[in-house]
Amino acid sequence: MDILAKIVIGFGVGTLIGLTGLGGGVLLLPILIFVLKVPPIMAVGSDALFNFVTKIGSSWVHLNKGTVRRKVVVALAVGSMPGSILGVSFLTHLRNVYGAGVNTFITTAVGVLLICIPMLLIFQRRIEDHVVNRPPTMKSFVGMYAIGLLAGFLVGMTSVGSGSIIMMLLLLFYSFPPKVMVGTDIVHAVLLTGVTSLLHWRLGNINLPLVAALLLGSIPGGLLGSHLSTRVPVLWLRRLLCAVLLATGARMLWA
Repeated sequence: MDILAKIVIGFGVGTLIGLTGLGGGVLLLPILIFVLKVPPIMAVGSDALFNFVTKIGSSWVHLNKGTVRRKVVVALAVGSMPGSILGVSFLTHLRNVYGAGVNTFITTAVGVLLICIPMLLIFQRRIEDHVVNRPPTMKSFVGMYAIGLLAGFLVGMTSVGSGSIIMMLLLLFYSFPPKVMVGTDIVHAVLLTGVTSLLHWRLGNINLPLVAALLLGSIPGGLLGSHLSTRVPVLWLRRLLCAVLLATGARMLWA
């Protein structure tokens, strides 16, 4: 596939990210595997780098606005950094033992996440309504460390979950203002995807020309999506995308 087609795909993904707030991992990874025919282990590394670059600007904005809990970012990162190392190391072990069979494992793991994450997103509003009047919970360092460790391991293996999984777990177990939760999640995601992409780059699991082409499209696409987000029925678009992701996850599991 030529570079123009990759730029167009990046533009479409960036627009959907800006419109719906869905993470780049759940949107881009299936396209890399099924449309662009990128080997899954290469798709994971390339997707991690894509997510890292796309979230830098947003994290800077949130830091300047003061919508980031730095102590929470640190607590999450203390768990997610070693978690990411464990996830990437586990993939490396599987590749050394099973060779190309590691791609089958990645496809299955991503399929499971593409079923679980959209289901959580579909019920996100109900979860938010349920916890909105809940009294503040203890902001435990150990609990945040555990959340980071789990998310880091999953991101290291699949590049999926640096935003969506952590956001849901923080929503379920802790009480933060919505803007603070989003800002904190994005800043932590930059750290997590940065470390993950570095690990994959050292292992040769990143296609730099592919990532560059996707970013050329996703950056203006993200700006357009953010602009259109107040002019289109985002809730219904989000639900439609979740349905597509559920179907994609099922296909990855039972293909």
